[in-house]
Parts: sequence; C-alpha cells; structure tokens
Amino acid sequence: MPSSVPLRPKANNTHKPEAPISYDINIPYVDVDKLSKTNTPYPEYLPTWDPVWFDPLPYHDYVDPGLRADPAKPNLLHDGVTVNHIQPSIGSVVEGLQLNQLTNVQKDELALLISERKVLAFPNQDLIDDGPAAQESFMRYFGKPNYQPVSGTVRNHPAFHVIHRDGNRDEIARFLEARTTTTLWHQDVSYEIQPPGYVMLGLLQGPDVGGDTVFAATDMAYKRLSPTLRAFLDTLKTVHTSAKMINHTRLTGGLVRKDPVDTVHPLVRVHPVTGEKCLFVNAEFITKVQGMKEPETKWLLDFLMNHIVTGHDFQARVRWQPKTIVMFDNRATTREFHSLFFFWSFLLCALSSSIRGAGEKNLIANCFADSAIVDYLDEEFGAKPRHIFRLIALGEKPIPVYDEFE
Repeated sequence: MPSSVPLRPKANNTHKPEAPISYDINIPYVDVDKLSKTNTPYPEYLPTWDPVWFDPLPYHDYVDPGLRADPAKPNLLHDGVTVNHIQPSIGSVVEGLQLNQLTNVQKDELALLISERKVLAFPNQDLIDDGPAAQESFMRYFGKPNYQPVSGTVRNHPAFHVIHRDGNRDEIARFLEARTTTTLWHQDVSYEIQPPGYVMLGLLQGPDVGGDTVFAATDMAYKRLSPTLRAFLDTLKTVHTSAKMINHTRLTGGLVRKDPVDTVHPLVRVHPVTGEKCLFVNAEFITKVQGMKEPETKWLLDFLMNHIVTGHDFQARVRWQPKTIVMFDNRATTREFHSLFFFWSFLLCALSSSIRGAGEKNLIANCFADSAIVDYLDEEFGAKPRHIFRLIALGEKPIPVYDEFE
C-alpha cells in the first residue's frame, strides 16, 4: 500500500568527497620531464613503468655465499679497513673498502659479515657512479634478482626499485592532519617462495640531516620472548600474499607486471649461515596465521610488531652520507617504512600509471618503498629531495624450526 507521507524534495547536496589521503607520503606526483630531471644528479634512475610481464618465480637451489667464507675474513678485513659498530647486536659502518673492487672470495666474506652484523653501511662508494648494470651485476653474486610487479624501476633494469621524493608539500600536510606518525615496519617481498636474503640500498641524493633508516634484529627480538611463547611460535605458519597490492592496481587501471603470489612460510625461520632463529613477521603481506581465527591472528601480529617496534635495544639507526650503500640481511632484520595503510600506496601507484599514458609525466615516484624516517621536512617546500635505489638478491626458501613444516 502506498505511503501517505508527502514526498520531500531532494536536498541540494553540494558536499564534495575529499580526495583520499595517501598513507605513504613517499609517493608524490612528480613531473619527471621537468622538475625531477633538473633536481636530481642521477636522472637515469628516475622511476619508469615499462610493460614487461613476469611469470611466478619457480623454486631454485640456493647456496648462501656466506657459507663458503673463512670466519676470520682475512681477505675482506685487511689493513686499512675499519668496522665501527652502531649497536652491539646490529649494524656497522665499514670504511676503507670499495665494493666494486671486491673479489669473489671477498664477496663471500662480505656475505658472512652481513649475516653476522645484519646491516652494513659503506660511505662514499664508487659503485654509485658505475651505473645500473654494474650494480645489478654485483648483486647477482648474492642471489637471483627480484623483478618489481607494480612499482617504478630503472628503464631496462626491472630489478631496481626506485625511491624518489622531491617536494610534495600539500600531500605531506594533509597526511599529517590525519596521522601522528609516518612509520610502519616491514620486510621486503616476503610473499615470494624464496624471499630476499641480501638487499642493497644506494643513496643517490638525500637531505643534509634526517632521513635515517631504522633496522631491528629479528633474531634478538625472538630471543627476548619467553621460552613458552617461543615454543608456540616455532610451530606456526603464516600466509603471505601480494594479492591486495596486485588487485588494487588492476582495479584502478594501473600497470601490473605479475600475477598475485600466495605463499605459506614459517613464522619463525632459521638463518642458514648463523643458525639463529628469526621472527618472520610482515605487517604488509601476512593475511593469516594458519590454525588461528581472525581476531587471534590480529592480536598475535599486533603483539609481535609492537614488540619489534619498541625494542630499541636491538635496533640500529643508520645515518646516510653522500654516495652511501647499505647492505642488509632481509632474513634477520625488519625496518621502518612510512606507510600505516599501504592500500592508498598501491591505489595511488595504480592511478599514476593510468594517468601517465604513454609518457612519464605525473608519475608517482614510489609504490611500496623501502624508506626512511620522514623528519626532513621544510615548512616552505615540503620534503627535501631524497633519491634511493633498492636491489634484491633472493635467498633460500625460509627454513622452519621443525622438519614437519616440510
């Protein structure tokens, strides 16, 4: 029966929805053709989106080069080389070495030193100026490369992940109106069947002060837990997936180079070189702890991430210098990343790909970046220029604590 209530005229709704806030302020829109090419001394490293397709990575045998090294490292740590520790359990600054001059024997010893110290910083490296091909060749010694599924890369070198920021004042202001911090902790591409072992970061351009990167030792984080909780965590498996990243990009018409990858990994992994047990926790890509319900999964992951974030006694803060290269062990560390809700990072990445068309204007400079603390802001111009590349060497399939995981 029709209602007798008189119809009301439709209100003139003049409300306009606000543009979404980017929850990763490392991804400003940048006019690559004009602004960035004049501001960076390394324009060949500005991000590009080439339509190349990559199939899923098959399993491959991997032998860690650190297992071949002499524990004393006599070839690497010769006279004139200094190693100054940042923290007792993690992080060192190495001077007196040029990475582009290392022999294979020295690279084996370098892998062992990275496994032991977890993070090494090498200031003033000539390898920065040797170009993408030389850098990629150097990293291939430590493992096969990983190719980026959605983010900006160096043209003809899809193993590069490019981090670039210059300005972005309005976006930063809107971001900080909604959030109180810019950080999240993560490990690189943990969804792959064989996630990264060794990772290189190279500084091309950075602020005079600020932009440090903080690393946490996941073996020490594991040791600080009670024996009862460690025994429980040793038995757990987690699902890591890139599906959200890929699906968001596809829905918004962005460039995708690879189908989603879902992989089950142990929550605690054994390091192949040191034998240490390490927490393998990634707030970005873990969607489920097998055998646990959703609220239990959330509780456990929140607890473990909070434990890592607040563990300043097993963290190292790396301060960047000109032409610095940082190499770290992705299996035994997790590090700060400024994006609390990575959804918008991928969404805006995809939007940038659709906006760009055939050209390279209005590109988002990074999609899910390895990044630093965003404390280098200028009230007038926003973020000061910061330009870094990342290269990955894939390692072994994560080794579980117990054989029954196999």
